[in-house]
Amino acid sequence: MRWLVTLALGLWGVATALAELDSWIAATDRPPLDPAASAEVTDRTGTLLRAYTMEDGRWRLPVTLDQVDPAYLDMLIRYEDKRFYHHPGIDPIAILRAGAQALRHGRVVSGGSTLTMQVARLLEDGSTGHWGGKLRQIRVALALERQLTKDEILVLYLNHAPFGGNIEGVRAASYAYFDRPPRRLTPAQAALLVALPQSPETRRPDRAPRAATAARNTVLARARAAGLIDDAALTAATHDPVRPVRHAFPARAPHLADRAVAADPSGQRHVLTIDGQLQTALERLASQTVAHRSDRVQVAILAADHHSGEILASIGSAAYRADGRAGFLDLTRAVRSPGSTLKPLVYGLGFDRGLIHPETLIADRPTDFGGYRPQNFDGAFRGDLRIRRALQQSLNIPAVAVTQKLGPHHLIAGLRRAGADPQVPGGRPGLAVALGGVGVTLDDLVRLYGAIANEGRAIDLRWHTGATPGFAPAPVMNRAAAWHLADILVQTPRPAGVMGTGIAFKTGTSYGHRDAWAIGFDGRHVIGVWMGRADGTPVPGAFGGDLAAPVLFDAFARLKPKADPITPPPHEALLLPTARLPEHLRRFGPPAHEAAPGPVILFPPDGAVLEGARLAVKVRDGRAPYVWLANGRPVGRTHRLQLDIGGLGSGFSSLTVIDAQGRTAKTSIELR
Repeated sequence: MRWLVTLALGLWGVATALAELDSWIAATDRPPLDPAASAEVTDRTGTLLRAYTMEDGRWRLPVTLDQVDPAYLDMLIRYEDKRFYHHPGIDPIAILRAGAQALRHGRVVSGGSTLTMQVARLLEDGSTGHWGGKLRQIRVALALERQLTKDEILVLYLNHAPFGGNIEGVRAASYAYFDRPPRRLTPAQAALLVALPQSPETRRPDRAPRAATAARNTVLARARAAGLIDDAALTAATHDPVRPVRHAFPARAPHLADRAVAADPSGQRHVLTIDGQLQTALERLASQTVAHRSDRVQVAILAADHHSGEILASIGSAAYRADGRAGFLDLTRAVRSPGSTLKPLVYGLGFDRGLIHPETLIADRPTDFGGYRPQNFDGAFRGDLRIRRALQQSLNIPAVAVTQKLGPHHLIAGLRRAGADPQVPGGRPGLAVALGGVGVTLDDLVRLYGAIANEGRAIDLRWHTGATPGFAPAPVMNRAAAWHLADILVQTPRPAGVMGTGIAFKTGTSYGHRDAWAIGFDGRHVIGVWMGRADGTPVPGAFGGDLAAPVLFDAFARLKPKADPITPPPHEALLLPTARLPEHLRRFGPPAHEAAPGPVILFPPDGAVLEGARLAVKVRDGRAPYVWLANGRPVGRTHRLQLDIGGLGSGFSSLTVIDAQGRTAKTSIELR
């Protein structure tokens, strides 16, 4: 009977001990399992665009098991804790082995820590140098095993393991040392990432490549012994050099990423509508565009799908850095003068209201609009021509004439219906709005042209996934008007040297050559390009057609090999030549009175005494073309208001100008 009592007491003691152990584990004060991580911004497919350090300066990019190379996981478990999926948090076999080796060699030869114990230490940033610390790790490890699955514990290790410097977690380490996500590791790279956390500072590949190589090769040898790799893979991996570099973390779409984080500072993961491959291609294009320029010219590019409104690429500057081009500024949002890029809106609203038609005749001649006397960019006048040609040639007088008929406030209203936020100097728009006398952004213009491409209805231009709450596609113009614009702009002559068909586009140059623009669309996409200086100073000789248009067409070429066709004309579109149009649409009436019944010679004034062999004569008003006579002899015919003539000789001369309607003006001068 005594042995039964002893057995009973022993079982009672074991049960009591187990109960106490259970209570001890259950009462464990467990560390938080969701500590801070780096904020990250991804493209539409989940590919990392940009990451940010945590507040303490560390990089820790969240990762899940399916985002990690399975070969790395196999190596990790085999090397660190081969019974990971079978023990309760501590491995008695490993602990006994480590103790025996320590007694035999008089020093620690191998550790007995499991991956779960390492996770416990990492979560609490604890020490392994004292028994108290080790006991705490054991207790937390046992508690974690009760609370979490094995895979959840492994994920914690993958996110918190140290990899040298301010790098934590396998995903951050993979980008830092190999410039790639951990899903695409070679055997050599996987082995190095297994070895690093054991001694992260002494094995850092960027600082200690020899130590890193030796540790990596040890992991590879064990992987071969375990049958995880074959001899060929082992040989190739051990001969792969460890490169002493640390790569910068991805920083694509940096300006837009900053906007996303600023809009939701507490968010950890921000998914953009960006197409990562297109973003990379257009960032490269932007860099190449300004690479050989020494005039501080900057570039911004915005590409979107005008069906969905999703922004596919956003380049705020050629390089995100503090340089002479002010690269940190997001110039897709800079308010600038749009130059001639609003002319399609002028004519589109005219089509929409039945004031004009693409085949309507309109006069391009010197005109006084209540004291406002705009001129064409080249100083010449074309006389009567169709609206279609007036837009394609970007003539100023016809655009201002239609704006006067519409009322400039209707242009501003049209911009706002498209989703733009125009900045009107003085608060009241004038006729100069048609020629760029208003402040808009590249974002605004892409919205406007996206609406034209979208059959006249505003698009939900956005960088965030999911429709904008409360967005309603306001009509900017009817679909017939929008189609007419697309039909005109798709036939606009390309600048010299520019290839590309099927793209409707318009260029613009602001006053003083401060801004060069090119905006275009096809049946699916819209792209806008701005070029200029970030500080708004002039760029001598810069024109939208020469500077920005080639970038626009290059951007379309990098987007896709062939343009999507423009939609066919809607049934309500009036497709007639000028002669068959309704009477009121055949000619757009004169919007204002002529400044004078005929031409007036501005220079030289009558009776002037001048020196030199050549003379620059100037005329005002009248109707081009102008014929100039010197002493009754023709010396020039031009559409311009100025002409350089020579060969007059010294003495008195009589100058006469005759306009297209036969009206004349004369002046007499003396040359010495």
